[in-house]
Order: sequence, then structure tokens, then C-alpha cells
Amino acid sequence: MSKIYVNFDVPQELSDKVLEAVELARETGNIKKGANEVTKSVERDTAELVVISEDVEPEEIVAHIPVLAEEKESPYVYVSRQDDLGAAAGLPVASTSVAITESGKAKDLVNEIVDKVEELNE
Repeated sequence: MSKIYVNFDVPQELSDKVLEAVELARETGNIKKGANEVTKSVERDTAELVVISEDVEPEEIVAHIPVLAEEKESPYVYVSRQDDLGAAAGLPVASTSVAITESGKAKDLVNEIVDKVEELNE
């Protein structure tokens, strides 16, 4: 069953690139972890890319993020598992969402992801 906040399907290949970008941005740039920090980043227009896990329970924790991101014109994408996102973010636990605020060496990869996400939303 699809979640209420998932607005489009992300191919596995793109999802893998997203996790790679999060990891690279964590190492060479800056990321914000968790729904509260991601929300603040979007509200402050500092998010270059927002990544949301598709398996968040309860859904209300992240349901507002896609709506807010669209209002602020911040690109966002989904990954299937919180555990994978948490690992890419360098956390020992799952993460509901991550915002890349400084892409560092992941800049080209983030730009590629943003372009592909725009194609998915057409």
C-alpha cells in the first residue's frame, strides 16, 4: 500500500544514486538529519535536495515535507528504506528524512538527481 505522502515512484537506480549523494555530501559538504531539521532547512531555503524515506510510520511524521518542499520549490526525492537512509547519513539508526544543505563533492550527482526528479514529475 502506497503512503499518503509518496507522490511519485523512484526507480531503484535513482534511489541508489540518492543514497550515494547523501553519503558524499555528508563527507564533503553538509546534511541535516530527521524530520525537524529537514523541515527547518526547507523553510529557510537552504535545502539543495530533500530525501524522504517511504517506510515511515506513522506517516504523519513526514507527510508535511513534500507539501512544504513544493511550496518552497525545493527538490525532493524518496528512498525506500529508513535504514538505508540512516546508514548513508552516517547514523547508527534509521532516518526518516535528510536534507542536503551543502552538496560538496556530490554537486554534480545532486544536479543529476534533481534533473531526473523533475522528469518524474512531468
